[in-house]
Amino acid sequence: MFLILTLALLPLGLIALIASLQAIRTADLEKEALLRVAVTQSARKLTADLQSDRTAIQLTINSLNTADTHICDRLDLFLSSNDAEGGLYYIYDRAGRRVCGSRRTEPEGLDPRERFTGPPAQILTDIPYLLTRIKSRDDRLVGLVYYSRLHLESVADPATALQNRQLSLRQGDSKLVISRPGTALGDGHSSSLSARIDPPDVVLTMTVRDPPATLARTLSLFLPLVMWFAAAAIGWFVVNRLLIRPLVLLRRAVANYHPGEVLEPMRRVRTPAQEIVALGETFREISEDVATHEAEMAEGLDTQRKLTREVHHRVKNNLQIIASLINLHARSAHDPEAVEAYASIQRRVDALSVVHRNHFAELEENRGVGVRPLVSELSASLRGTAPAEARRFGIQIDSDDLHISQDVAVPVAFLVTELVELAMRLAPQGRMQISVQLQPDAPDRALLDIRSAGLRESEAMTDLLDDRYRRVLTGLSRQMRAPLDHDGEAGSFAIAIAIIPEDHTRR
Repeated sequence: MFLILTLALLPLGLIALIASLQAIRTADLEKEALLRVAVTQSARKLTADLQSDRTAIQLTINSLNTADTHICDRLDLFLSSNDAEGGLYYIYDRAGRRVCGSRRTEPEGLDPRERFTGPPAQILTDIPYLLTRIKSRDDRLVGLVYYSRLHLESVADPATALQNRQLSLRQGDSKLVISRPGTALGDGHSSSLSARIDPPDVVLTMTVRDPPATLARTLSLFLPLVMWFAAAAIGWFVVNRLLIRPLVLLRRAVANYHPGEVLEPMRRVRTPAQEIVALGETFREISEDVATHEAEMAEGLDTQRKLTREVHHRVKNNLQIIASLINLHARSAHDPEAVEAYASIQRRVDALSVVHRNHFAELEENRGVGVRPLVSELSASLRGTAPAEARRFGIQIDSDDLHISQDVAVPVAFLVTELVELAMRLAPQGRMQISVQLQPDAPDRALLDIRSAGLRESEAMTDLLDDRYRRVLTGLSRQMRAPLDHDGEAGSFAIAIAIIPEDHTRR
């Protein structure tokens, strides 16, 4: 998100940077234009001042009479009014005599032999002064005017308020700095512009030092980039705090949701985004609907469980009533075959009643019918209804703690009943072993093995099987969808039955 915001704000940052660079360039151009105006103005002012003094000197020396020097007083008054130092001028003739001049001593530095031979303007770097020469028309007299740095600066000082400026006069290799000492330039980058003054061989140069490259100035140059990064960081912070973080908390709340609970994610999430608030409210409404449906389903399941338990209870009671009626009819019968038929029917009704009773007991846990209690109760019932000669018939049970569905329990109960009755008829004094063991290679199958000496191969057993039992046993094996194996020598019947796996019984 931070990278996306940075890239999205990059054009704005570039525009701000270009605008900043353009503003700096415009400021440089304005400074250069201001410097050009200032140096031009200073050159014009200095030229005008020099020309006025030269004109005054020219008029004086052309009109000067050695016998009358009053004109020199007027010249002294004129120059003194312009020069802050009182006006240093001196007029000499060819013989080297000073005709008139300032009351102050002439500055030393000019060779007397150069009074008539020098240029119209001369920079004296040793004194330092700017010297101008004006000769008379007859070339008999020469006027020398000395301009100090203080006077030159006061005249050439520009009207614009340029700070850190330096004024200098240059003539060939000679240079005269006329700025005040406090305004002298130090080290650093500077800008310079020049303008010629009259006389034309003298050039006035104005130099302005650029502001020092301080940390604040450097930061102002890169301020657009800093603002670009700050805008991206602030945008990311706002998006993260107001959008991303609430969405993360909302996702965690939804991920930890369990069906049946009422989800209230906005109780811990605070955000001004109405869309996220609406989403949280939607999750809360959905969780309320799910909780309501879960409660309705639980209530419906409980009602169904009660109805199913009631059905099984009534079936069990009806079977017990039928068994009681059969028992009553059996007592009133006198024919041994009829008594035996009633007893056989009662055993099968009891077997079915045992299945319903065990299934009814397991309804609370929904684990199916337990094999061990089913076989145990069925064996006790079979021994109780056995013929008189088979009352001592023994049944041994060896079963794992397994569970089967009602669809499997019914044929298993009938199968055990049929085989126990068959064994009692063939060997009334014998014993039977019923084993139900889980198969190691099939966790959802168990082997039901019924062994008895009466079930060994014999002519009497073959007659009974062919007469009735074979068809019943075959039908029961088909109902359990597994072959019924008979070992005549060992006297055993074995069949694989489907069981409920242990992980399903724990649910």
